[in-house]
Amino acid sequence: MKSRHPGRGRELFGAMELLRDIFEYNYLNHAFWACILSGIACGIVGTYVVCRRLVFLSGGITHSSFGGLGIAFYLGADPILGAMLFAVLSALGIEWANERGRIREDSAIGIVWSVGMAVGVLFMSLRPGYTSGDLSNYMFGSIVTVTRTDVWALGGLTLLLVLGAALWLRPIMYVAFDRDYARSQGIPTRLVRYLMSAVVAVTIVLSIRIMGIVLLISLLTVPVVIVNSYSRSFRTLVPASAAVAVAGNLLGLAVSYHFEVSPGAAIIFTLVFALIVVKLLTLLAKKRRRLHENHS
Repeated sequence: MKSRHPGRGRELFGAMELLRDIFEYNYLNHAFWACILSGIACGIVGTYVVCRRLVFLSGGITHSSFGGLGIAFYLGADPILGAMLFAVLSALGIEWANERGRIREDSAIGIVWSVGMAVGVLFMSLRPGYTSGDLSNYMFGSIVTVTRTDVWALGGLTLLLVLGAALWLRPIMYVAFDRDYARSQGIPTRLVRYLMSAVVAVTIVLSIRIMGIVLLISLLTVPVVIVNSYSRSFRTLVPASAAVAVAGNLLGLAVSYHFEVSPGAAIIFTLVFALIVVKLLTLLAKKRRRLHENHS
């Protein structure tokens, strides 16, 4: 991300300058709100993904969406809508194939993953005037390209996710942890699984501009793993993971703006650094507890 004062030195850019520029420049303002909204959305959805052990599925959906991007580019349509359609159909198809026992889930994910990427590359290369730069914004993210429409779409999704978590957290929690118990409680587990697969797909696609296809899976998983180091409660994981994801996004945005590096990479390194610190502190706390127990 290029600052508005290229070559004048990094020392001119502090927190106050960034805050001022966020309100002065539309692209930074859009990036700021996208960081907050995508952090909340990915924190909520990521909790379900991690607890139900769907990380590989999310990776498959993320990469399969590239097929929709390529087709939309080729047809001159909105690439995000194309990616969303492809991602949702892929997610529902994987759930259906796994439920019917037609093919193992990991095999279905691998097939959808590779086919989606291949379709995307094929149609992108067939598009007149194709350049590799057309791919990079979606593969690795380009937060400065986030539009007002993207922000409103993320806002609508985030609102629905917050309301859904407030109203239906318990049945979703049961399905994530113990499908048989959920079924015994009269919860429509099949409907919940299909709906959540579609929600995961939509969340992934609307966050592609921020993180990119390659890096997005980390935003779904790392915040949850950080919070899970201290809490096993689903009710704690959801809001805390969202808060950690938002904080990681904003810190990554600040690092990206200050050092003029890729926003997606800066966000991931920020979250991973936080994870390492948390794990070290957890290990240190356990070691002190053992020493205290041995002396007592």
